[in-house]
Amino acid sequence: MYKKILLPTDGSKNAEKAGKHALWLANVSGADIIVLNVFELYYPRVAVLPLSMTPGDNEKLFEPLMEEGKALTNNFIKRLERTREESNFNKTKIECMVKEGRPHEVILNTIKDENIDLVVMGASGRHGLDRITLGSVTERVVRTAESPVLVIN
Repeated sequence: MYKKILLPTDGSKNAEKAGKHALWLANVSGADIIVLNVFELYYPRVAVLPLSMTPGDNEKLFEPLMEEGKALTNNFIKRLERTREESNFNKTKIECMVKEGRPHEVILNTIKDENIDLVVMGASGRHGLDRITLGSVTERVVRTAESPVLVIN
């Protein structure tokens, strides 16, 4: 039924839980999994830059954030692959993507660009409001995605 499953991750416990569900679904349907980490650069909203910043500083921020996103995603994939091996789901292909932008927008664009059949994501990220509400990224994806979204709590 599913051919491509998108698994957004921010390194949270709910993302870990979502990974286990995505693995099982990919195994039974023969789907591939794309693990996606999105980081967002925060641009100053003031017209005048602080004295310590120059116009090129955003580029200097980009590389470390990209590397941090890659490391987080690679560690997540290693844990996912361990679970895959323990569960004997070895036919499941796992791909990694790290992108910059507003997380919900990047997730929605990736759904379209990669022809995603299903999104599996955690109910809430690393902000600590897990028991109160859906995370804002998850809620935006659920409300606007054209593909089904499975939310794991």
